Amino acid sequence: MRATPTVTEALLLVGLLVAFFVGFNIGGSSTGVAFGPAVGSGTLSKLLAAGLMTAFAIVGGWTVGRNVIETMGGRIVPADQFTLTASVAVLLFVGLALLVSNLSGVPASTSMTAVGAIAGLGVATGTIQWDVMGRIVSWWLVAPILAFWICAIVGRYLYPYLDAWFRLDEATGMTGVAIRMLVVAIGCYMAFSAGASNVANAVAPLVAGGTGPLTVDQGVLLAGGAIGLGAFTIARRTLDTVGNDLTDLPLLAALVVEVVAASLITLLSTLGIPASLAVSATMCIVGLGWGRATRVVRLTDATAAAVRGDAESLATKARDSGEGPTGEVPRIGEADPDAPRTADLFDPTTTGRVVFLWVLTPSLAAVASFLLFNFAPI
Repeated sequence: MRATPTVTEALLLVGLLVAFFVGFNIGGSSTGVAFGPAVGSGTLSKLLAAGLMTAFAIVGGWTVGRNVIETMGGRIVPADQFTLTASVAVLLFVGLALLVSNLSGVPASTSMTAVGAIAGLGVATGTIQWDVMGRIVSWWLVAPILAFWICAIVGRYLYPYLDAWFRLDEATGMTGVAIRMLVVAIGCYMAFSAGASNVANAVAPLVAGGTGPLTVDQGVLLAGGAIGLGAFTIARRTLDTVGNDLTDLPLLAALVVEVVAASLITLLSTLGIPASLAVSATMCIVGLGWGRATRVVRLTDATAAAVRGDAESLATKARDSGEGPTGEVPRIGEADPDAPRTADLFDPTTTGRVVFLWVLTPSLAAVASFLLFNFAPI
């Protein structure tokens, strides 16, 4: 007769299932921010984007991602706090919070959600390392601001000139093929960054600084497989949100967004900081759209309109001008009859929904984790 599984073995099975569930949701969320620009610009199909996401996420987790696993699995709270029961509970909070976000079609902040759940454990047990948390949170504030303003500057001051020089959307023949290959390559770079940052969110509690039931290699493979399944299934909604709802994404815009976001996340992952690709990439999209939309007004007027929430007024000059195209790039503050509508470049309603979900998901994970570990005998 087969032996009856022990309680520990059963709990480990639950832990593995929950980790897979978390990775599944990571795939659903991160595929949108990695390949949304490429899919939105018509360069890739959703199916091919999912396959590339799977492959490059595993590579990212296998290499740079080990640094983030070390931070998540033993620096925010000591590794000995990750008992099997505690690890399962933390991962469950992360998975449930991410599921709420994915069902809303919004790319979730996976790293913030995972760190929130771990922080809840640390506060409840009095073992949280506040210096580590402070460094992580500081980068959470800096990274999206950098992403927004880098892309806003490009959109406002450089984008029209780049578009006039290269005409990426009009490229044909071998030039067009090369441009599309470049956009796909940078999307793969983003997928690499997503794996580097997010694999830890699925398995770090089960690795726990080398004291957990999984080795780092096993954890990366488990998370990679789960991310792949999520990429092929629930990622379709976030691909639509990032690729079509937030802003107009021609090939040049996709290229700018991907380069800036992937570079920021790869840098932070190398430093062992669990940063959010969802936040950085989406803020790149918003910043680029805002920068492009505000070229027709002075910076002070654009800022005032953004504060009022009156985004449509940013394009008044462009809409009211009766001039035809001149073939030259208008200077800052001049009317541009060829400019896209502001609503196509920057949608405050969709942006507000995204930001709300970013705040909600880690908050849910942190509060639920704290309440459980503070009041339940785990």
